[in-house]
Amino acid sequence: MLEEKPEPSTPTAPAPPPALLLRPRREPFEYGLLPISKLIFSDGILTLGPVKEKLLQASPDGRVSETQLAEALQIPPDYACLTIDTLASVLPADPDPNAGADVHDLILFLYIQTYKRLLPRTHKDSAAVADVWPSTSAFDGYLSALSPLQLVRSNSRRFIPSQSDEEAHQLSYLQKHMANIIALLAEPVEGEGDESLVLTSERFEHLGFLIQFGEKGCEGIPLSQATPFFANSDPDMPAAPVPAAQVHDWVSQHITAALEHNAEKAMAKENGPTADLDVTMADAFLNQTRPQSNSSLSGTSMHTTCAYSRSQSFVEGFSKASVVKQTCDIKGHSLKVLNCHDSVIYILAPLRYATVYGCSDTTIVLGAIGKAVRIEHCERVQVITAAKHICISNCRECIFFLGVNQQPLIVGDNHKLQVAPYNTFYAQLEEHMAQIGVVPTVNRWDEPLVLGMVDPHDSLSHPAGVSDAQAESATRLDPDLFTNFLIPNWYGSESPQSTKYNPFPLPEIYLSSQRKKYSILNDVQQALRDIEIEENKKRELACALHVHFKDWLYASGNIRQLYCLQGD
Repeated sequence: MLEEKPEPSTPTAPAPPPALLLRPRREPFEYGLLPISKLIFSDGILTLGPVKEKLLQASPDGRVSETQLAEALQIPPDYACLTIDTLASVLPADPDPNAGADVHDLILFLYIQTYKRLLPRTHKDSAAVADVWPSTSAFDGYLSALSPLQLVRSNSRRFIPSQSDEEAHQLSYLQKHMANIIALLAEPVEGEGDESLVLTSERFEHLGFLIQFGEKGCEGIPLSQATPFFANSDPDMPAAPVPAAQVHDWVSQHITAALEHNAEKAMAKENGPTADLDVTMADAFLNQTRPQSNSSLSGTSMHTTCAYSRSQSFVEGFSKASVVKQTCDIKGHSLKVLNCHDSVIYILAPLRYATVYGCSDTTIVLGAIGKAVRIEHCERVQVITAAKHICISNCRECIFFLGVNQQPLIVGDNHKLQVAPYNTFYAQLEEHMAQIGVVPTVNRWDEPLVLGMVDPHDSLSHPAGVSDAQAESATRLDPDLFTNFLIPNWYGSESPQSTKYNPFPLPEIYLSSQRKKYSILNDVQQALRDIEIEENKKRELACALHVHFKDWLYASGNIRQLYCLQGD
């Protein structure tokens, strides 16, 4: 009798993602953490619970003003204003700017101030790196050992946490703290034990500040439609409240499933390529889109990446390049410019969020940003942006040309920063600003708010007493050094509504400096026209001017932009 031989086993593909996949909202963790000690409640609900009750008593309508928040937390009014503005910048929807902050959104915002960012992995040759760029700062931790330029040369980008790693870290935080978070949203009812706290549909929706659901990875499903508790809830006939413990169990199950799904994808990535992997900060896949140029005089460039990942776009790793991205080139509402060096980056689009990280010797134009901009670990970078809110952290010798509706926030170990008024425009700028709500009549570019040098969210240890040190502020750019930045009109698409000048009014001192420069230029041009010399001498003079101009183009690196523009 012959025995049946078992069929050889074949590798199994990773399990498909659940129909509804829970994701953390990255924005509160990336743009919503403030290094203010009085906003960090390490004992969770023991202190935040009474704070919530105090705020609700002070504001029966559930909306908190800056004055009420300052009194409740015993913080200065400018810190209270910053807290409410930062909360508004990371909410899923745009709140009424005159209505104050919702108490429950505010409590969740205060709760996540205990979050610690994921640490970069240890550098593979930290001793060698320290020899060439010794760390003189206790505040930057690992990254202070690297200038931004060395960051890319050493290939340490691969040691910066990936998007999927950060998402898993955020999910783990939510998994650990979800019971407390739900307890802060719940309402007490008569009863004993777990049944004494319940969650209404309205309170449950506040969880949308921290989590979201997507059908097979696509975002955008309202929380009440994702849960079996409130799926058929109607404003006229709201669903009955649900025990908080039941909601916690349901959310925890989805967080566990999301963590397992991420782990399976990470394992699949280690075992070989797969078609459904997240784009990471370090290893985003190449996805070339509309016109861009990454040519250089030598005809070579570093590895470059322009990639997309779940409502985010990436511009990464460009060196000696000019890159142009318009609205049609960008997927989602958020963009990150990472590890670009000696380049010019034009992002001419309306966005909600933008991050610039680890760049050096680069000019970056960020069109119109409706929620928040974060500039971090940059060196000798010029950033030009029209935005509601900007945070600058751990930067050196950078200049920021700003059109901002809120005070610029400066935190961390910064050196020789300068701020100046906004200095450019492009054809669609005013249209983009109107789309995302940046107001050109309000520009607080010269009112930086400076916080501490130590960020309590970075998981690093710091010397005793350092936490009380204040970050170095930014100085105003000398008006005589202020110049307009010209953005070429590559596509020639102008209309009567096109922006034809800088929409942010210049302060008088900068305007006077510009008038003086224009007057000198006109005088020089007129003197050259009026000079009475022989025709061959005029040609020699013109030739000499052209030679000096060409020398300046090469010395400044601007010749590369001309080559790039010619290529486009």
